[in-house]
Amino acid sequence: MTEGHSDQGTNNAETSDRVVDERTAVELVYRPQSADTLAGLRVRERIKRAGLLLRGAVLFLSIGHWLLSTVVRGRVDVFPTAVLLLVVLLLWGYPRLQAAQVQRLVGWQGEYRATVSPAGITCRNDHATLIQKWSVFQGYRETEGHFVLLSRDPNIMCLDVLPKRGAHEAGDLERLRAILDQCTPRI
Repeated sequence: MTEGHSDQGTNNAETSDRVVDERTAVELVYRPQSADTLAGLRVRERIKRAGLLLRGAVLFLSIGHWLLSTVVRGRVDVFPTAVLLLVVLLLWGYPRLQAAQVQRLVGWQGEYRATVSPAGITCRNDHATLIQKWSVFQGYRETEGHFVLLSRDPNIMCLDVLPKRGAHEAGDLERLRAILDQCTPRI
């Protein structure tokens, strides 16, 4: 600290924003949608594979049980068929239910303004500001409509989904992709 200068009362989020080079930072402005979360959950599922294997095993066992009961009885019963359909519906609908729940949690917060720079990601809305450094992420994956950043923890409990529709200037997506490639590996 220099003489005659005090850090008391300064906002670290605002201070870190002034350090970011405006030419390299990319700002995305968007309203979160359930489809954004669903895209992130699908990416996580493909990378983790444990949930995918578990859901596949449950589906395989359910179909096997239904087939076995049908063969043993010699006819198709209503109850085992209804249970099988319920299992299929739950396995198909679970990620969508999760995405809808996340949307209920974040949707009321309004418009999000995410600034991505070599220093990290700063995400603001009307109620909160979240600053994340690149060390939080193990990498990212690009989908058709999103950039999905995956946390470093073994269960990948945290996802940051940056929708491409949030870019408003020509060249923003290329600059964003360059920042992501520079700061975290592509998975």
